[in-house]
Amino acid sequence: MAAPDRPQDHQPAYVLHTRPYRETSLLVEIFAREQGRLALIARGARRPRSPVRGLLQPFQPLRLSWFGKGELRTLKQAEWQGGQMPLKGPALMCGFYLNELLLRLLPREDPHPLLFEHYQSALRALGEGAAAAPVLRRFEKALLRELGYALVLEQEAMSDTPIDPNALYVYQPEHGPVRAEKGTGGVQLRGSTLIALARDDYSDPLMLAEAKQLMRLLIAHQLGGESLQTRQLLMDLQEL
Repeated sequence: MAAPDRPQDHQPAYVLHTRPYRETSLLVEIFAREQGRLALIARGARRPRSPVRGLLQPFQPLRLSWFGKGELRTLKQAEWQGGQMPLKGPALMCGFYLNELLLRLLPREDPHPLLFEHYQSALRALGEGAAAAPVLRRFEKALLRELGYALVLEQEAMSDTPIDPNALYVYQPEHGPVRAEKGTGGVQLRGSTLIALARDDYSDPLMLAEAKQLMRLLIAHQLGGESLQTRQLLMDLQEL
């Protein structure tokens, strides 16, 4: 990786979030393949004739150039790469959920090129109309692994005992799955669900429901119990 204080040119990146900065500029949070999460100032981006005014949108593959030192760099150029179908309806909300996960859990200037590829694949799948739940579960697994919290799915916690597909387990965030009769708390799920999740097999609706509860527990654990705005919106939409 290039030194973080050197100018960067034509770097693959996505916009995660923007907000107004001073009178005519934007503060842009990005996720770049080789640099990780960064904050850029897009000077004059809110002016009607700004060349980047319509480009700094979430979920679109970009090539960004910037310069500067410290926590805030200055955007020099933005180029749209194309190839991404626009996200609409529930897929759009799922995209915002992915962005909020990255904003809340990724430290700045911590490169995660493999996670970048998973993010790109997730956006592509959502844009093409793929079922949202498997897409989200795959990305959550990848995110937790990149954060140093790889899920224990094929053996019981703190042992080499293989998961029994016919047994019931309790998943403890700090350890992994333990037999339900030994567990003192956590999400209960079938051994077959753990095995299917390890294999990215989402064909069983009951497995999907249990995997959703497990990921909700593990993400909340990483957030220290704080809630996600987009998750509540998705829950509200499901109730309508």
